[in-house]
Amino acid sequence: MDEMPDSNPFSQVPIEVTISVGRARPLVRDLLRLSKDAVLQLDRRVDDPVELYVGDRLIARGELTELEGENAGQLAVRLTEVANLRGGL
Repeated sequence: MDEMPDSNPFSQVPIEVTISVGRARPLVRDLLRLSKDAVLQLDRRVDDPVELYVGDRLIARGELTELEGENAGQLAVRLTEVANLRGGL
């Protein structure tokens, strides 16, 4: 029988989640020329989903959003797809 998540002592341990918005693949010569205000083009569009990782494991996908109210202006992610952590996404 599975334990409820809150009854497991590990459920209180913080974990870092990395949000990937895209990748860039510049040539080394172009990378060496980067300076302030340079623009590095990513392989995704603004409306494309972002990916959430714990370590190198994909755990969810979502869309970037901005919080409102007391935390207005804070960047956040609204989840649109969550992995079955036992079987993958």
